[in-house]
Amino acid sequence: MKKNIGSALALYPTPTVVVGSVVEEKVNWVLVGHIGIIGHDRILISLHKSHHSNKGIKQTGWLSVNVVNEEMLTKADYVGCVSGAKTDKSDVFDYTMANDKTPVINESPVSMVCEVVDNYETETFDNFICRIEETLADEAILNEKNKVDYDKFKPILFEMPGYSYLKTGDVVAKCTKLGREYNKQ
Repeated sequence: MKKNIGSALALYPTPTVVVGSVVEEKVNWVLVGHIGIIGHDRILISLHKSHHSNKGIKQTGWLSVNVVNEEMLTKADYVGCVSGAKTDKSDVFDYTMANDKTPVINESPVSMVCEVVDNYETETFDNFICRIEETLADEAILNEKNKVDYDKFKPILFEMPGYSYLKTGDVVAKCTKLGREYNKQ
């Protein structure tokens, strides 16, 4: 028997990411747990309106999405604990500027350079709809087809409501294989 737990958001875990932006001509980083895929070339970055980063993202129209691995988790967690309005976070990560507008974390195994194409505002959140312009990946985590191999990468996941980080696990099955086997039964 299922229990009604209200209108709880139950789609976690999601990849843990650090969003990079430029705010008032200074690089800023923020840890983000509210992300989504809205197409093959669009993603959603949802930030509470109180975040300092929002100002820069709205001004420049650009941001980077840097997927977190275990080695960078301490720094990623830190940039989620302090506000860029009060603390200079520009030197937390070594970075490179993509397209002269968007800071990309060098140690992140996968980074996406994104142009903001829309902002779906709710009462308390800016929901930036972004077009992926470039995806930058360390060669060490790519397979023979130049696709990210998640057995090698193992990104950190963010879970809510427990407010915890999780390691990715083993592959359980390949997509469509189980369905094809089920269809034969």
